[in-house]
Amino acid sequence: MAAEESCEPVRFAEVGWTDITATTALTTEVLEALGYETRVDTVSVPIAYSGMKNGDFDVFLGNWMPSMASISDPYVERGQVDRLGANLEGAKYTLAVPQYVYDAGVTSVDDLAEHAERFDATLHGIEAGNDGNQLIQDMIDDDAFGLGDWQLVDSSEAGMLAELRARVPDETWMVFLGWEPHPMNTNFDIAYLEGADDYFGPDLGGATIYTNTRAGYTEACPNVGELLNNLQFTLTMENRLMGAIMDEGTDPRQAARDYLQAHPAVLDDWLEGVTTADGEPGLPAVKEALSL
Repeated sequence: MAAEESCEPVRFAEVGWTDITATTALTTEVLEALGYETRVDTVSVPIAYSGMKNGDFDVFLGNWMPSMASISDPYVERGQVDRLGANLEGAKYTLAVPQYVYDAGVTSVDDLAEHAERFDATLHGIEAGNDGNQLIQDMIDDDAFGLGDWQLVDSSEAGMLAELRARVPDETWMVFLGWEPHPMNTNFDIAYLEGADDYFGPDLGGATIYTNTRAGYTEACPNVGELLNNLQFTLTMENRLMGAIMDEGTDPRQAARDYLQAHPAVLDDWLEGVTTADGEPGLPAVKEALSL
């Protein structure tokens, strides 16, 4: 059966994080090979959720849990957004420092306050409105770990990493929002701080990333829904894709295509039970489109 016209284009919310840029690129590459039109808009996390609620976006691949619970859960609980299965497990998300700071004895968030001067009493986050920034601000507002008089710097992923890159040669101290998957883990010698479980969760902010859609989307568009439910990414996959995008300057869609051409086996599981937009078998169509 051909896809319903209302299922095109498949509209993605993308929040400017390279991991979600990478997974969105993989997914749109496959969807377009299946014959679907896609659209990707880069917005803040709050706008992504209000957009799904209002029907402006269909899909968001970056629901980091549990750190994003305060933003995403109300929409899910009100039935305005559907949380599908996990698309990535084993991620982490919490405060980090350069390894030389960790080696100097700052191994836990409890160690930060006594070194406030060396850190300029500053915690470096990413874009304003991001859930990680919100958790850091909660720590400040709660005067947790003696951080009540510290300041959060709203920046961006690129801006935060540029600041880190500038500080490393002189071993200037810095504490920042870190996560994996991300090339920062291989491009810099960094360490994650213990002790922030009450804010970021256990296991260094151990995270599972879920696919979200606007309410009822997978019922209205079951073929796209089948693909979304099948999607499984890995840390190795995402680190490689993110490295190509961030370090080599490869266009995200080209990086996704290159990865799929080099690792076609991932398509077998992703496309199980999935057809083209015209109702033909999906896997051979995608392999043909990708010149596999």
